[in-house]
Order: sequence, then structure tokens, then C-alpha cells
Amino acid sequence: MSGDASNTSILLVEDDQMDIMNVQRELRKHDITVPLHIARNGREALGLLRGDGGQAPIGKPTIVLLDINMPRMNGLELLDTLRSDPEFVGLNVFIMTTSDLESDRLKARELAVSGYIIKPLSFDKFGEGGTSVDGFSLFLDLLKLKE
Repeated sequence: MSGDASNTSILLVEDDQMDIMNVQRELRKHDITVPLHIARNGREALGLLRGDGGQAPIGKPTIVLLDINMPRMNGLELLDTLRSDPEFVGLNVFIMTTSDLESDRLKARELAVSGYIIKPLSFDKFGEGGTSVDGFSLFLDLLKLKE
């Protein structure tokens, strides 16, 4: 990979182990080998980003993949917090959810998400009525990470 690879990473905020494994498999399948940081809920993600509890912060990720339905702090609450923090306001965030509720989509749009992806995440389903155009923009952004 060319450029400054040390600044390239993905933060996956997801509480379901099967979905985590699915994302890891999809990244491997497309030879995307940048660091993948995993948080199980919004609070854990904030801890990673800010370096809470004496831990060093992970640095600003290139892409955040964010589940909506999680315990302790859900994805939309985390996104709201990130958008109000000057350090993280511009993060490239993609919502990943099993929910196709219009209210979730509207809230995500209000919070300036880069894309909204209905799980399960699969880059092979583009154009087949599976993942949306928003998901395709994620795919393109992930492919740029390979360069």
C-alpha cells in the first residue's frame, strides 16, 4: 500500500460476533489488510478513539462501520456524540444494520453518515437488490485503502 499506511485503519463498532466475522471475511476476500479495530458498543468505541482508561487512542480511523442496535450506547447515540466532537466530526461513518426503518435512516442522514448498509454486509450483492448504492460507496472507499 502506498502513502502513509500508519494512518489508515477501520473501526468496526459491532456487538454481534457473526457480523464481525462477516466483515473480516469480506475485507480478506478483497485483500483489504489495514488494521481493523473492533469495539462491542458505542462506549467502547469512544474509549478506543479518545484513549480512555490509560489506553493510547487508536488514532482517527479512515472508515467507521457502525451497527445501530447495541447495548450501553447504540450506534446513533455514538454517531451523535462523534458529530458534536470537533476532533471526530468529519469521520467517514457507514451505518450497518438489519433495520430498514425509515426513522433510523432519517436520523442517520441527519447525522451526516457516508452510507447506510443493510446487513449482512456482502460486496458481492451490489446491483442484485442486496446492498444499496450507499454500500457501494463504502466498497469504493475500502478499495482505496488497498492502494
